[in-house]
Amino acid sequence: MEQNEIYRLLQRVQSGELTAEEAMKDVSLQPEMLVGNYADIDLHRGMRQGMPEVIYGEGKTAEQIIGIASAMKEKGVANIMATRLSQEKADRIMEVMEMDYDPVSRIGVANRRETEHIGKIVVVAAGTSDLPVAEEAAVTAGLYGNRVERVYDVGVAGLHRLLHRLPVLEDANVIVAVAGMEGALVSVIGGLVSCPVIGVPTSVGYGANFGGLAALLSMLNSCASGVGVVNIDNGFGAGVLASKINKQAAKTEEDSGGAESAKDKTEKK
Repeated sequence: MEQNEIYRLLQRVQSGELTAEEAMKDVSLQPEMLVGNYADIDLHRGMRQGMPEVIYGEGKTAEQIIGIASAMKEKGVANIMATRLSQEKADRIMEVMEMDYDPVSRIGVANRRETEHIGKIVVVAAGTSDLPVAEEAAVTAGLYGNRVERVYDVGVAGLHRLLHRLPVLEDANVIVAVAGMEGALVSVIGGLVSCPVIGVPTSVGYGANFGGLAALLSMLNSCASGVGVVNIDNGFGAGVLASKINKQAAKTEEDSGGAESAKDKTEKK
């Protein structure tokens, strides 16, 4: 079960609609589920973290992914995400079960359920070649219930392009900045905004880029404050981290708004 489902169940018990015994029947007390001899699904991850376990598709066969996703769906897990899926694997999976597949981010989603999108995350990409990683971050964050805006092809070789889009960045709760080559975009953005910036180095670039290492080291050595960095090409990790930051910020804003409303009512009295 996920956190919101448990909350609704407790509300029904509180209102008297369900007895405690009836509610217990709906609660999954088994935290793990074995699938064949190749997977042990963490069914309580959504309960602990607000996000279900994700299937890393690279290195798994299509049949293994089908087995894991089918078992999770059987247990009522929604928005089952499989990352790093090739088109070939996705086609095979979709022959057997319903799944939405995005070829740019290489993310597949089974048992999709629409969620409310809150706060604001901005995903920025230096170049069009960085889009697969940027979209992995954006799709991940969107699936986890965050409002996501995209600002693409604004690398430092044409700084005016980024400055023109600055108003979009200024009210974000967190920014994911994706760049290959020398990775300078992260430092530039970090010096222009007040929110946290998550740098994602990509493997885009020529020989001395060393498969993203040059961009990674550049971002790690950024002189801009409030910048954090994930691993090379790890759009998924950046999307998850951005989601957690955005939801904390949105919760703080909601709590502040509630406190201000209560204060206004008191002053009116």
